[in-house]
Amino acid sequence: MPRSAPQPDSAAPPLPRVDDVVPAAALPQGEVELKGLYLGPHSFGLPAVYVDGDAAHILMSRPSRLAFRVPDGASTGLIEVRTPAGAANAGAVRVARKLTDGLHPVTSPAVSRSGMIYATISGPRGKQTPVSVMRISIDGRTTPFVTGLLNATGLAFSPAGDLYVTSRAEGNVYRVDAAGEFTVYVEGMGVATGAAFDVEGNLYVGDRSGTIFKINPERQIFVHATLEPSVAAYHLAMNAAGTLFVTAPSLSSNDAIWAIEPNGDTRAWYRGLGRPQGLAISSQGDVFVAACLHGRRGLVRITPQGEATLVLAGDNLVGVAFSPLGTAVLATNDSVYDVDLGVEGLSLF
Repeated sequence: MPRSAPQPDSAAPPLPRVDDVVPAAALPQGEVELKGLYLGPHSFGLPAVYVDGDAAHILMSRPSRLAFRVPDGASTGLIEVRTPAGAANAGAVRVARKLTDGLHPVTSPAVSRSGMIYATISGPRGKQTPVSVMRISIDGRTTPFVTGLLNATGLAFSPAGDLYVTSRAEGNVYRVDAAGEFTVYVEGMGVATGAAFDVEGNLYVGDRSGTIFKINPERQIFVHATLEPSVAAYHLAMNAAGTLFVTAPSLSSNDAIWAIEPNGDTRAWYRGLGRPQGLAISSQGDVFVAACLHGRRGLVRITPQGEATLVLAGDNLVGVAFSPLGTAVLATNDSVYDVDLGVEGLSLF
């Protein structure tokens, strides 16, 4: 009798499917979640996940959800999920590129008009570090820029292009010239942490014990607003309308971003973050902040309408700045990274 044609195995497992990658960007070791179908364990164990060809550590595997850590060696590329049935359709993740390490930033880095990045080696309070501020090129070349400044903390560029640095130990703000030499700009800023300029050249400095100071171009000092003290620092960013956004991390998981209007009126602009730190503003008016959202740490985007989304996963983030070269520059507590998030930063001057 002639043989019958082989029939397909109705019990064969279906191919896994990836419908979404959340968030679509991460630091190395950041936690990314896949949403889709057939992503759960099978008879041979857990699915295998690869990022740009590097194996990832799986944190959770369920039929419709799979979470993993981005491997240290991975770069921006495709995500591949493999099971005995085969490989899923490819997703994609943008992995931040480490530019340098061995630093100690405690708030956001600063980026010059030419794209040079500045970050601190702040050190424990009251202890001098060999280098205060490092200068980092886009290809990761790192050189000492400022030495001899105690506990360099907040960084901000003025409309004239000069770098200003706060010292949380001394309560001073220093102006730094192109050669890295510094002079005292103002004194008596308490525990001086975050700093930001507006378009008129007014400098705002956060004293984490409860005061936002405003220093006009003639160096006259005013109390601009008062907030609750912070256990860590005040972090500042200015938008195009002259509204100053401030984070003051506490031990709560329901911290706010504060909005301070040019006349000093203050309101809780967004509430619901865990330990929000450095922040920056996009050309669309979105606020990007290093924080924890719904239990997940990374970079959070908050629209002017108050919609919050985790856009990059990663632990130990302390700050963010946008580069005129089109990338986001991220600072952890010891390193600086860059990543293309497809976001244009706000340029005030």
